[in-house]
Amino acid sequence: MDYQDPPPNYSTLEFKEPTENTTIQPSGPTQTPWYNPRRWPLVRTIFDEKIRWYNPVGWTRCTRILVPLFILVILIVTVIPIEVIKNRYPKYRPLKYNLVDEYSGPTFFDQFNYFTEEDPTKGFVIYVNETTATRLNLTHATESSAILRVDAQTRNAKHGRNSVRIESKKTYDEGLFIFDIIHTPFGCGTWPALWLTDGYNWPRNGEIDVLETTNEGSHGNEVTLHTTKGCSMKDVKRKQTGQILSKKCDDTNDGNAGCGVLGNASTYGEAMNNNGGGMYALEVRQEGIRTWYFSRDSVPNDTSLVDPNTSLWGTALADFPSTKCNIGAHFKNQSIIANIDLCGELAAQTQYYDTMYHCPATCTEFVAKSPASFVDAYWEFKGFKVYESVRKQQSDAKKQEDANKKDEKDKKQADKAQSQQGNGDTPTYVYHHHHHHHNDGLFSGLFGLFGL
Repeated sequence: MDYQDPPPNYSTLEFKEPTENTTIQPSGPTQTPWYNPRRWPLVRTIFDEKIRWYNPVGWTRCTRILVPLFILVILIVTVIPIEVIKNRYPKYRPLKYNLVDEYSGPTFFDQFNYFTEEDPTKGFVIYVNETTATRLNLTHATESSAILRVDAQTRNAKHGRNSVRIESKKTYDEGLFIFDIIHTPFGCGTWPALWLTDGYNWPRNGEIDVLETTNEGSHGNEVTLHTTKGCSMKDVKRKQTGQILSKKCDDTNDGNAGCGVLGNASTYGEAMNNNGGGMYALEVRQEGIRTWYFSRDSVPNDTSLVDPNTSLWGTALADFPSTKCNIGAHFKNQSIIANIDLCGELAAQTQYYDTMYHCPATCTEFVAKSPASFVDAYWEFKGFKVYESVRKQQSDAKKQEDANKKDEKDKKQADKAQSQQGNGDTPTYVYHHHHHHHNDGLFSGLFGLFGL
């Protein structure tokens, strides 16, 4: 009998459904596509479980080259731009200046308006008009100086003490400003300032505080900028002798503290006054804003000339470069302002009134009932000078010339159109006007409604 295989036992066989993918897989190792990061040398090393990713021993030669390159790229992208900005500094090339305005002599106050509205900073003060200021001798000008003072007579000023705030009638976008000061106001409750701003467009057109202190003012003068967003002194190279208080000029930061720089004790108050006063110079230009202080015995000779040269004046007290602040965009239409506020949002603060200067009672109570305490609360100015750069004058002249050319061109076009109408050559827009003539009453009514 021939040997035969036993018949298969079908009951024990498993029937599997065919899988969807019936493609025959190639034998050998699978190729990872080039776009899969696991194929990249650095990443492949990281995912290799046999070695630690941070152990260079297991890195391929390619990885050892790529890792330092990767680190270098990160440094270039992040660190270098910051360092470049930090070391960037505008070229304050000397500008040729011409004297355009002088505030001095008996007519000093004629060039100013007297601010008489309620104090915007909630001071315990009444700013009086020119007539009242003259009658009470709160403002007085002679050939040698101009004085602006706080009322030191009224015994019980229960609604606020009389004082003065003056604002120059002329406004400036840039320039060199010289402030010759004989005496600065000081005393508990006072908040004096010599500053520039556009009161109608604050803070959009900026504010420059050339001198500002509170109470005794014996800790030095504070020079500060206040702006809208987009002006910062953070990570900006500066050349100045003053101490940085804040780098954020934006009015929304730190309760509108501004970006301030503090001078030493000799830059304000009794220390400055006892030295015969001194001179402050403010330069506002495209490259930045700088303020210098010169004690009476160190005033540069060229400030008395018609053409001062700021490049010879040494390091400024405060320097605000244009590196991260467009000066022309943030500072416009500035009036020169001098005032002596009382108490208010700054001087009455506990940190200044009580802690720093140990002033008596509350600020408002002291100001109301202590008239004799305000005998030193006065500004005395020898005079102000304002210079304009030749660069600015040439730029203005060019703008005026362009405006005149445009006006001339517009006039010629208008004359031509009028002569065509007179000759019977009716332009096409006249035809359209007549075509819609029945709507004239409607349009004139709409224009009247909107005041056009």
